[in-house]
Amino acid sequence: MKKKRMSSKAALFTVQGALIAAIYVVLTLAFAPVAFGPIQFRISEALVILPYFTPAAVPGVFVGCLLSNILGSGMMLDIVFGSLATLIGAVLSYLLRRHKFLVCVPPILSNVLIIPWVLRYAYGAPEMIPYLMFTVGIGEVLAIGGLGNILLLALEKYRGVIFRTNAA
Repeated sequence: MKKKRMSSKAALFTVQGALIAAIYVVLTLAFAPVAFGPIQFRISEALVILPYFTPAAVPGVFVGCLLSNILGSGMMLDIVFGSLATLIGAVLSYLLRRHKFLVCVPPILSNVLIIPWVLRYAYGAPEMIPYLMFTVGIGEVLAIGGLGNILLLALEKYRGVIFRTNAA
């Protein structure tokens, strides 16, 4: 019985992570014109608050970002470092999960500190790094701080249903 319960937990973790990754990819590609470039507003970044609810969100948003970057941008530096920025933010958000309104801070900071360099060196963006930090920061604050916190508050009511930790 114990082995079955452990495999059910692993399956639930995998399904939750895969669903989060799929939603991230769909949102990114559906809004591709504003999701890529020096001035970007990636609506899918709102999902990086999900580690507040489940650890499955950490690999979920990472894989979603990785796939989105592969399908949407193609530049190797962006695929690697853009996805790592999301992973770093998600891991740190998970570590801050006891502080509801702080979970949005690490992904904003990791993207502001990493993505401008990616834009500069992968795409040759002529803008200065501080300007790129500002523009990426605005998009991240709107997507994560704004939409992400709205999503967090909306999902909190259904936490036990959507993000249950045990499989039936």
